[in-house]
Amino acid sequence: MTVPVIKLENLTKNFGALRAVDNIDLEVLEGEVIGLVGPNGAGKTTTIKMIAKLLRPTSGKILLKNKQGELQDLHWNARNLIEMGFLIDIPAFYDMSANDLLRYFALLRNYPRNKIDERINELLFLFKLTKWKHEKVSKFSKGMKQKLGIAQAIIHDPSFIILDEPQTGLDPNARIEIRQLIRYLQDQGKTIFVASHLLYEISEVCNKIALINRGKIIAFDTIDNLEKTLKRKEIDCEILEPIPPELLGNIIKRLTVALEPYLDKDLDPKVSKIPIKYMPNEQVFKIYYEGSKNVRAEILKILINEFESDFSVVSFTRPRTSQLEGIYSQMIKEDDERFENEKKR
Repeated sequence: MTVPVIKLENLTKNFGALRAVDNIDLEVLEGEVIGLVGPNGAGKTTTIKMIAKLLRPTSGKILLKNKQGELQDLHWNARNLIEMGFLIDIPAFYDMSANDLLRYFALLRNYPRNKIDERINELLFLFKLTKWKHEKVSKFSKGMKQKLGIAQAIIHDPSFIILDEPQTGLDPNARIEIRQLIRYLQDQGKTIFVASHLLYEISEVCNKIALINRGKIIAFDTIDNLEKTLKRKEIDCEILEPIPPELLGNIIKRLTVALEPYLDKDLDPKVSKIPIKYMPNEQVFKIYYEGSKNVRAEILKILINEFESDFSVVSFTRPRTSQLEGIYSQMIKEDDERFENEKKR
């Protein structure tokens, strides 16, 4: 049976009159990768700083698993807890060599001295930094520093890892590498807490999403379960050959008629003014629809059977990033509206 690694109970943090974190309850199970998502000022950084013991809560508890498998108050008794690693947003290091830096952190975290050299070489190889082992950090690119930051966070082989904005400001290749590293850590059974503004990265690596707004957790579940609350749903239908411009209008019109029972009738015009649109660069029809898996099956059946002479379907998918963006936008908007309505009472 999967057990909790960390549990937040009524966690609250005040800065004077400002309540940055407001009675958060959250439970993370062993081996899960949790994404903490929310707008600027929502309380993400304050929450993870309390978990990392950089801030003390005003009230409430942070319970972390100890080596006997029991939950224990992190701030009142830190003895015998499982190891935790932490990457701060945009890490800054002394201008040491990668080897000396990782050795310093290994010693700081009481990693066995006779295993430090082997552990450093293992991580440098994993992070593709071996040839930079004896180079000063000042010579590293931003992506290399970010990878070195994750390496220092896990040098002592922690069971629970906190990553604050691990992919911010990185180029696409570096972001892909960081995603691969997070998956590698998950495969090792690590429990990982990721705070990020990059919804695509979150959707690619996380089992569950914790959506925070105004210091409160307003949603916590898998993307698929959260997607069930989403009022707007969409499908990307990729086709084999591009649609000639002179035929596009007629095909869109026929598609709209054929799929009419399943299309989103309350589509936000800010999203799209029409429920079916064609994206020529990707050779994709984007279809905004209402309904379940059965509805998607009906739409696919119609596309294949009734439009066989017009195009060939290559793929038929729900864009995961758009799902999360939709969930994010809808829930933040609804929470803000509730807040404004309560203020008026």
